[in-house]
Amino acid sequence: MRKPVVTFGEIMLRLAPPGYERFLQSPQFVATFGGGEANVAVTLAAMGWPATYATALPANNPIADSVVAELRRFNVDTSHIVRGQGRMGVYFVEAGANQRASKVVYDRDFTSIALAKPGTFDWKSIFESAGWFHITGITPAISASAAELAIESVKAAQAAGVPVSCDLNYRKNLWKYGRTAAEVMGELVKHVDVVIANEEDCQMALGIHTESVDVHSGHLDTEQYRALTEKVLAAFPKLRKIAITLRESRSASHNGWSACLHDRTEFYLSRHYEITHIVDRVGGGDSFAGGLIYGLLALPSAKDALEFAVAASCLKHSIPGDFNRFTVDEVNQLLKGDGSGRVQR
Repeated sequence: MRKPVVTFGEIMLRLAPPGYERFLQSPQFVATFGGGEANVAVTLAAMGWPATYATALPANNPIADSVVAELRRFNVDTSHIVRGQGRMGVYFVEAGANQRASKVVYDRDFTSIALAKPGTFDWKSIFESAGWFHITGITPAISASAAELAIESVKAAQAAGVPVSCDLNYRKNLWKYGRTAAEVMGELVKHVDVVIANEEDCQMALGIHTESVDVHSGHLDTEQYRALTEKVLAAFPKLRKIAITLRESRSASHNGWSACLHDRTEFYLSRHYEITHIVDRVGGGDSFAGGLIYGLLALPSAKDALEFAVAASCLKHSIPGDFNRFTVDEVNQLLKGDGSGRVQR
């Protein structure tokens, strides 16, 4: 029996100009929803794994009602969403192209998650039948009380015997309330089994550096990542695995994409993909996280899980919006080598 994966965080209204337009180049936005942990839940549900999403949303709010309906449309369990004070978070995203970078503007002060406090959620009930718990470094960046709530959640999962994964997801524009990311995330990761990060997160969220890793370079020396993963594993003895996505940003439209994983026994490096016509990279890391969780639960080895996650996130770059919309069969088709894009008739 497959036990559900529980994810916890903030989901927002996403407003984006049509296509590759700049903000208000034309007087309209495309409205969808997105948020790191919700994206992971949708990814897992699309792959046939039961997923539950926990969050706080404003009461008596039609937009929040639409969020719940949208998650249910993707077969995500919404029974642990708490409705109360606060407002919906909003973020604006302008898709980059070629040498023009993408741009994100957050509007998430005084949201329901930002105002939520420890004790808001019944973690005992949430984790009673759960098989996995996933959180990110975004939630503890939102507010001091959200940070306390995030730490409460991972402690409760650990006490319930539920494995915990955390995507570090460092967001420099969110850490405004007085504590640094390294202070908060260092405490949170003590209760985590699997860490997911990119090349910058370990440095900014955990304060762990290696001299030869240049996080702003378009070309990555993958041999240096073994040392980085070993440093993180040494700093957090409870950690069982760490996966790092390796993005080589040649331009906003063209990225090299791969990942590595260290499970304290072996260091694995995935297949490399050249993604040459990116449609939307937002949510790519979340589809990697969802694919990795699926792989660790359903596939025979950590190496298989890593390859599956990289392929799933590669495909996500072809889809506008935050949510991944690929099935296990479609990911496996890419893994088998069919990346030609030929019409399927």
